[in-house]
Amino acid sequence: MSRDHSHGATTAPGSPAHDADAPFLELLARGAAAEAYDRPVLLARAEGGPEERIAALEHARLLALRVRAELEGRRRREAELSALFETAHDLAGPRDVDAVLQAIVQRARSLLGTDVAYLSLHDPARGDTYMRVTEGSVAARFQQLRLGMGEGLGGLVAQTARPYVTDDYFRDDRFRHTAAIDAGVRDEGLVAILGVPLTLGPNVIGVLFAADRRARVFEREQIALLGSFAALAAAAIDTANLLTETRSALAGLERANEIIKDRSAVIERASDVHDRLAELVLRGGGVHDVAAAVSHVLDKVVEFTDTAPADALEASRAEGHAVRHRDDWVAAVAAGGELLGALVLHGHPGLDPVDQLTLERAAMVTSLLLLARRSAAEAEQRVRGELLDDLLDAHDRDPRLLRERAARLRADLDATHVVLAARLDGVAPDADHEAAARRRLWAAASHLAATRRGLAAARDGGTVLLLPLEPGDSATELARRTALHLGGAVHETVTVGASGPVRDLAASPDTMVAGYEESRRCLDALSLLGRSGDGAAAEDFGFLGLLLAGERDVTGFVARTIGKVVAYDERRGTDLLRTLDAYFASGMSPARTKDALHVHVNTVAQRLERVGRLLGDDWQSPSRALEIQLALRLHRLTALPRR
Repeated sequence: MSRDHSHGATTAPGSPAHDADAPFLELLARGAAAEAYDRPVLLARAEGGPEERIAALEHARLLALRVRAELEGRRRREAELSALFETAHDLAGPRDVDAVLQAIVQRARSLLGTDVAYLSLHDPARGDTYMRVTEGSVAARFQQLRLGMGEGLGGLVAQTARPYVTDDYFRDDRFRHTAAIDAGVRDEGLVAILGVPLTLGPNVIGVLFAADRRARVFEREQIALLGSFAALAAAAIDTANLLTETRSALAGLERANEIIKDRSAVIERASDVHDRLAELVLRGGGVHDVAAAVSHVLDKVVEFTDTAPADALEASRAEGHAVRHRDDWVAAVAAGGELLGALVLHGHPGLDPVDQLTLERAAMVTSLLLLARRSAAEAEQRVRGELLDDLLDAHDRDPRLLRERAARLRADLDATHVVLAARLDGVAPDADHEAAARRRLWAAASHLAATRRGLAAARDGGTVLLLPLEPGDSATELARRTALHLGGAVHETVTVGASGPVRDLAASPDTMVAGYEESRRCLDALSLLGRSGDGAAAEDFGFLGLLLAGERDVTGFVARTIGKVVAYDERRGTDLLRTLDAYFASGMSPARTKDALHVHVNTVAQRLERVGRLLGDDWQSPSRALEIQLALRLHRLTALPRR
């Protein structure tokens, strides 16, 4: 039996809602195009089918398209990582450099989905660049183009050593157009072009391009991906140059036998390193595994760290080589201009050039592994955010499907949770800094949710988290720990408001919505009270908590405020509550209180002293006195017999 959540009725097999899934499952199974998913709905309407079935088909179509998009995205990410790993493996083997460059261009074109991809190299003798490899090109004049420094988009990339992208080449005036280059581009029919530099140290040795014959906007991830391919292409060329130089040196040396033996040992060691690194990539090893493998082969201490000396790290990133720092060698681990850490070889100031090259290759493989791990983590973060969005927005979701989706993310929607609303409270200098800070907050929250078997999503200018509440823990303590953790992770002031415990999230979607609204009210209250960087739940605000909480916990407020006095009266048969009532009614005057109670003033003083020991020395402060008076009135109301 399945359930139609738009009406809350049970649907048997063979009913319209049940049958609506079948055509879309078939389309998913055979990998049909997106437009094919409209056909079942159009056919049902053309046949004059009932509205119930058409509505079921529309709902099933939307779900099927979402599943198709998710599958396409995963296939695309897997293809990108596979291509990068295959290219890295090509570099480890004895393949011809032309074959490696051709494979890089082919994979770049395939993964970016462009019409054309091509690679140009610098010609030192003529001072310009020439086409080395093309894929998808049909125009002979285009394939023979030469670009001077600063000419065309490629010339600008070569001159500035920075990526450039244009969504309409002939309307872009940032670079110098020439008749020859424009004619070649026009022959090829190109419109949108992305170019990234191939760099060896501070020198640009060429440019890798991806281009379309239609207007197109290249995303940041696509630019970074092409940059990774460019780094691999530069490495292939560098390797080829190194082999050429080695052969030339061997030919010119008189002691050929000794040099051949020496080079044979070097190549064997380099091959051992490449084999080990390729194996690590293929079996999904980590960055510390790379450091251990290089340490073993070089017989030196190598470690991965993100706290290398800043000047050495920046010099290595800029030059593209390992650099010496005192008695150590530092090789930057970078991708797309972003520093991810460093491999540090300790205690060998006189490092052999081949060992230095091995360290640099290991740093490149390390960057690929980190990018792969980041890509996988970001994919999981998006899935967690989508599930949390569905819990907040899509009230007609099937509880069984929600539980299954949560289980795949190691989350349990039947457990008791707390909804937390987190927000940055610092003042950003501009919109870019604020957007970057929000991205860091979302990333930190997603990581926390993944490690705590919870969920996280960016929402309403901040971040919302759904975290399980462990036995013996409280919403308040969880909010404070979360504020402290996120603030430390993003190096900003982060304030966190929490709901009370929420349960049955899959079956009762309104519970999730109410919990989120309560957490946001607590977040706003913290800001109004000047408690930025803190975390709190409704129960922390005294009588204000009654207004902030989604459900008015009158009994809990009374117990927290005067519960000790109530318990004392019940155990001892005293009149402390009655004395408090009279004391506040008499304007907090002991003399008028004793008249109202018809007791001696010393009796009043003794009772008030007992109240102070039960409630604390500050019980007569204005804020505490207000809460106690409110609690006394609520206690009288809850104690009245019901009619």
